[in-house]
Parts: sequence; C-alpha cells; structure tokens
Amino acid sequence: MEEKVTKSEIQSFYIGKTVFITGASGFMGKVLLEKLLYCCSDLVKIYVLMRMKRGRSIESRLDDMFKLPLFQRLRNEKPNLFKKVIPLNGDICLPDLGLIDQQRELLINEVNVVFHFAATLRLESKLKDAIEMNTTGTQKVLDVAKEMKHLESFVHLSTAFCHVDQEELGERIYNPPVEPQDIMRLVQCLDDESIDLITPKLLHPHSNTYTYSKRLAETLVANEYPNIPCCIARPSIVLPSYEEPMPGWVDNLNGPIGLLVGAGKGVIRSMHCNGNYHAEVIPVDFAINTLIAISYKLTTDKKKSKSIPVINVTQGNIKRITWAEILEKGRERLHEYPFDGAIWYPDGDMRSSKFVHNHFIFFFHIIPAYLIDFLMLIFRQKRFMVNLQNRISNGLELLQYFTTREWKFCNDKFIKLHEELQGADKEMFINLRYDSDLDEYIKNVILGARQYCMKEDLSTLPKARRHQKIIFFKCKFWGFSSSRIKMKYVHNVHIHANKNV
Repeated sequence: MEEKVTKSEIQSFYIGKTVFITGASGFMGKVLLEKLLYCCSDLVKIYVLMRMKRGRSIESRLDDMFKLPLFQRLRNEKPNLFKKVIPLNGDICLPDLGLIDQQRELLINEVNVVFHFAATLRLESKLKDAIEMNTTGTQKVLDVAKEMKHLESFVHLSTAFCHVDQEELGERIYNPPVEPQDIMRLVQCLDDESIDLITPKLLHPHSNTYTYSKRLAETLVANEYPNIPCCIARPSIVLPSYEEPMPGWVDNLNGPIGLLVGAGKGVIRSMHCNGNYHAEVIPVDFAINTLIAISYKLTTDKKKSKSIPVINVTQGNIKRITWAEILEKGRERLHEYPFDGAIWYPDGDMRSSKFVHNHFIFFFHIIPAYLIDFLMLIFRQKRFMVNLQNRISNGLELLQYFTTREWKFCNDKFIKLHEELQGADKEMFINLRYDSDLDEYIKNVILGARQYCMKEDLSTLPKARRHQKIIFFKCKFWGFSSSRIKMKYVHNVHIHANKNV
C-alpha cells in the first residue's frame, strides 16, 4: 500500500490550477517553469506564450529548452510532467497577444494564475521599443486577464530600481512622472528621430529606458486593482541560483555576470564603482520561490489590502554585503577557477573616481584592443577586439549607474512572507538565508557562468590554471605585476594549482 504524501500549503494551492506565463523562455521564466513543474506537480497545465524565433517553431524552441541542464532533475525524476506545458504562438506586442480566438478562449476559460515576466531587459533599448514591450505589452496582458473567468492571482514582475527618485523605496505604489497612456500614444504618433530627440527629457531622472518603462507598467497594473487580484514584485539584481535546481545556474551574460566573465577573461580591467556601497542582489531561485509564494498568499490572505500588494524582493536587512567584498572574494575564486583563453591576468579593480576609471579604460581597454586588432590585421585574421571593447564599455556605462549609488529598499513584507511560511514550504520555497555562504556561492556562480554561458567544460580547469600561471609570469616579466598580484598569486594560484573542483 502506497504511503500518502502530504502536500504543503503552497503545493495544495496549486493542485488543479492552470497557470499562464509570459516570458517563460527568459532566465527567470525558465526557473519558474521548472520549479512549478517539480514542486507543484499536481497543477493541471501551464500555458506559455512564445513566438517563433529565427525560423524555429515554438514547439521546437520548447523542446530545446527542456534539454537544458536546468531541467535535468525533471528529466530524471518526473519526465511525464513536460506534457503539461502547452506553448501558445503569440507576442505581447501584438493585439490580443497575437493569439487566435480559440487560444484566447482557452486562457479566458481556464487560467487561474498569471505570471507576467515578459519584458525587454536591455538598458540601452530605444524608448519606443521599451515602451511597446514593457508598458504597452503589460497593458495587453492585463486586457486578457480582465476577461479571465477564474483568475485568482496576477503576479507582475517589476524591478526594485524603477523608482530612482526615491531615497528609500517603500513596498507601495508611487505616482508616475506622466500618465502611461500618454507615453504609449506618444511613441505611436512620433517618428523615431523625434522620439530620440525628446527621450532624455522624458527619462529624467532615469538613466535608461528599462527602469522608466517598468515604472509606467507598475501604474497600469496598480490601476486594475482590486478588479483584478494582482500584485507587484520588485526583485533587485537577479543573480545565478544559490541552490536550485542546481547551484550556479545562469544562461545569459547580463549585468554582473558579463562583468564577471569579462574580468575573468582579462578584457575588463576597471569598473566604476563605489566599493563601500552595498550590492543589492538576489539569487534567482530565492526570487522565484518568493513569486510562487506571493501568488499563493494573494489568494489565501483573508485580510485584503486596500491598495495593491507590493513586495520588494531584496536582500537589505538580511545579509548586507558591499561591492568591495564581492570583488575581493570574486577575484580569489577566479584565481582558483579561471576561465579558458584569458588574455590577461584577472586582477582588475573598481574605482570610485570616474576620472581615474576613464584613464584605466583608455590604457588597459582601448589601447590593447587596437593593438590586438592591428596584429590580427597583419596576420589577416578577423578583427574583433575594438568592437568587443565598445560593447563592454557601453555595458559598463549602463551598469555603473547601479554600482555608484547607495540603494535603500524597505523589505519588511518580503521578510514577513518568509516568516509566515509553514512546515515544508519553509524548506521547499526558500526565499532568503541569513546564513548564506558567500564564498561557496561565488565559486558556484563562476563555475555556472563557465559551464552554462561560456560552454567551458570543467575538465579544462587544469589547462586554464596552467595558462593563468603563464600569464602571471608574463605580466611580471613585462613589469605589469604588483605586490597585490604577487601575494594573490602565491595564495590563490600556486596553492590551488593542482586542486580539483
């Protein structure tokens, strides 16, 4: 006789539910999809909005996605659950999400829970593109949600950085700088040249179109409450997984991960950053567990809020860590677990002075890039370094907005949500740790970026360590070494040269 397995409160909530996810093919969307299937296996089905890409059908894209290491435990333990995922060919930028009438009726008649993740994350996007995807796209998803007959919760994924004019971001909604509908109409009426001309004035005090368009989207969601059972979740910078479904899972080079890889490869030597400021980051599995729990709480909380529930999914007041601490620990781990093909010893540094940083960029980024491309030209090889450095410089310019100021986020509701989790939910849907091991986590982040982003097998680590040793002595011979490099080398490279992962 089989032993009856008792379901946790969150698992019980998802029994018999139908879920609709936008942005399921993105970094956070994939982790959400895997977690729901693995831990809330008794849900009925999950509809995911996808579009054809590079001539590949949505079915083909979904099959390829399920082959990723992220879904390994599902393939091993619960392979039959993949059939519960049903892709719908659509696009949030199109009327009615680009769905045919039959598909739209399925959503209206069946869906209980919506996770709206779809967005363009590119900080450098044109204003029109960002508004159409992040703001108008949100309105289109809301329009469909308003017709859903059995909707119990609508979770909108925002960002903790979308209210840059607040000294401390509270867990509440704020008035927008302009009405979202006005901006949505504006970008439709004006030509691209006119939009580019007025973009700086419209964005102020925002430094990029991403945070601006996400701020306006929050207003659209808040305007539908309480007619729609919706809430807003604002994670800070989302990093690779802490533990689930595997330590260090990541599939893109956005933000700090691109910086990490660039530093590890030796192509980034300087970062404009105030090391004393705190890093507002959160592992992706903590963020996803929070969103799943928020959906459950939104439905089961008997005391309904008068204003839309907003939760800042941030680490402040839990375990504070500075950018300098992350850099120091990251450098140590990069010396232990180097990337393949580094062109320089990974010993870059952060600089709080923009003037000093720009000088380092010129001498250690730009000049070497032109020198390498000149050598490539002589040997009739394809030149790439100048273009690469231009892309790196643009990325650093955008990222430094988040690393050169102290962010303060109130997260009382986030902590309360953790404290209110009961029994198995507290272990199954972990959303914060007061005792997290930063050294181990950074090691896993590096190894994750190495395997999943750069496709570098861990078996190449001994070779990479030998290569790093050669680079160190070359730098020393050429006079580029410093006492810090020597000390770090002795402590991190020589001792760990033969150390296995």
